[in-house]
Amino acid sequence: MLRLLPDVARIETPTAWTTPTETPPAEVTVEARWWQGFGDSELNRYVDAALIRNANVQIAATRVAAARAQLVAAEAALRPVLNAGMAPGATHSLAASGIATTRSAQPQLQAAWEADLWGRLADRESAAAWQLQASQAERDGVHLSIAAATAQAYIDLLARQAQLAQTRKTAELRRQALLLAQAQQQGGYISQLQLGQAEAEYEAVHQQIPALLLAISLQRNALQLLAGELPAAQAEDEAQARAFDALVLPPVPGVLPSELLERRPDLAAAAAQLAAAAANLSASRAAYLPSVQLSASLGGLYTNALNYDPIKVWSLGASVLAPLFDGGRLDAQYDAATAQREEAAYAYRSAVLTAFGEVENAFAGTLRWQEQLDGARRRRAVLARTAGYAQDRYQAGYSPYIEQLDAERNLYQTEIDVISLRQSQFQNLIALYKALGGGWQNVEPRP
Repeated sequence: MLRLLPDVARIETPTAWTTPTETPPAEVTVEARWWQGFGDSELNRYVDAALIRNANVQIAATRVAAARAQLVAAEAALRPVLNAGMAPGATHSLAASGIATTRSAQPQLQAAWEADLWGRLADRESAAAWQLQASQAERDGVHLSIAAATAQAYIDLLARQAQLAQTRKTAELRRQALLLAQAQQQGGYISQLQLGQAEAEYEAVHQQIPALLLAISLQRNALQLLAGELPAAQAEDEAQARAFDALVLPPVPGVLPSELLERRPDLAAAAAQLAAAAANLSASRAAYLPSVQLSASLGGLYTNALNYDPIKVWSLGASVLAPLFDGGRLDAQYDAATAQREEAAYAYRSAVLTAFGEVENAFAGTLRWQEQLDGARRRRAVLARTAGYAQDRYQAGYSPYIEQLDAERNLYQTEIDVISLRQSQFQNLIALYKALGGGWQNVEPRP
């Protein structure tokens, strides 16, 4: 396709990615059903359902059917046309012998064929074939987008459920601490201020639970809509809260930059659109040349009674039509086809630039999200020890309750941060799979 690009639309494919990766290229590839690598059967069910019942998937399939019908119509223009006709008639007139009525019937077969001397019809057929391939690649691109969106929505749902579980666990710890503070305040061991701090800390954590429940409901509804299902209530399950921790992070795939152009359905669609526009431009150029059409007809003429011997009628002919003056119509059509070819070329270039940018961003994210997650996990371990020390010091009477609250507050926020960072890590890997084409292969034969 690069030979069809104008000079200003050409792109030099880089030899390597600017962001280094731990996985050497071509060692790990993206599988066609890449979402199965996360090790969650429920995720597999949602994606499989979305690839069948999602409205955008079904719309893309109808567009492929329409493009296939357009190709059949373009192919038919290269073949002869055969029509059957009947011309019955009756005449009531004055003759020398008096009033006469004549009835006639003339059945006939008519054939016509346009000789495609300059390839105009063949170019139209080629353009339709490329349009079909473009629609098929666009359909595959919709499949990839829907699979990625469904996987991201499912992981978002699991992350919110994990946050809810952590918040409930923390709220229970705060409740136990509040009960202890109430008993200590009644015994005169702590002040009313310290009891108020315990109550406020419990309420601060507990009030986050309704917000998380709402977010989970909205996320589940969005996921079910992606899967082509009506929103439905679903009972909470403790296993759902643990599903996020059970997710498997697949290895980062390696793909050479030179391979990217053949791996993404959106780039294949843009390239096919460019080829179709070039074929239409060639057909518009051929429209300036004369067209030659051959025609023939064969039939019989029956008069007054069908049992009379018919008169055989036939004709052969040819016509040559050369455009002389059309008020600028052909020039306008040629200019429009030229502009459409240029537009398709720039659209292809834009798609390629976007593709390389998405891959670079996702590769960069694989390193940076992992670094942030490792740091958050180390901080969580430190804060867990600190919270234990603060609790021991408070219970022994060596420190005020506010120190324990600060330590537990920091630990809780870090637990939430770890969940959010791991969620972002999964989202980035899904974005990388999508940017690399999701294991897509162009199995459609090129025109």
